[in-house]
Amino acid sequence: MPGPSAVRRPTRPAHREGVKRDVSARAAGSRSDASSPPKRDLILRAATDIFAERGFFNAQVADVARAAGIAAGTVYLYFRSKDELLVSIFERTMRDGLEEGRAMVAVVPDPIERLRHFARLHLARLGRDRNLAIVFQVELRQSTKFMERFSSTLLRDYLGLIRTAFADGQSAGVFRTTVNATLAAKMFFGALDEMATNWILSPRRYSLDGDADAVVDVFVHGVTPR
Repeated sequence: MPGPSAVRRPTRPAHREGVKRDVSARAAGSRSDASSPPKRDLILRAATDIFAERGFFNAQVADVARAAGIAAGTVYLYFRSKDELLVSIFERTMRDGLEEGRAMVAVVPDPIERLRHFARLHLARLGRDRNLAIVFQVELRQSTKFMERFSSTLLRDYLGLIRTAFADGQSAGVFRTTVNATLAAKMFFGALDEMATNWILSPRRYSLDGDADAVVDVFVHGVTPR
């Protein structure tokens, strides 16, 4: 797959002066993230909406700044580039998912119910924010550079939560021990992923997390008559 994002667009003339002023402040801006989350969140929200509307490769940092109601140079106080904006959207979404998933695991011991809760959390998170779903399901997949990076970081930990549910189910005699737990986790995630993509592409408007129980039922019971 071609990787257009690997080619850096030249800085637009209108932004050069602001960028020069901001370069010296980047380190300070990074350190201020913890103390000023509203501005950072505002930029990420605007980036999510712009990337979903125009596509990541067609969008400009200036578009994001305009949507956020700030100067283009201000974006560079928090993010080094448009690429970093996309990475940050992914990382924040995955961290939120990991936090919710770990909290759920702590109170749901039953492996099947854990998968059910996990599916509901995953689909509900994307289902309540269509623009985030578009960025997560479509824009992030446009470059192998991004996908290779994501597959080796937070996504691995996310899949690990699902794998643990399958492994615990095998230990409890709920799932077959001949099934590879890692493979099962990837297939389960793939099913949820497909449901989210289909929801984006469908002309119908429906509740995405309504698909959660059906996905779990197929995984737990298969498609043969019981």
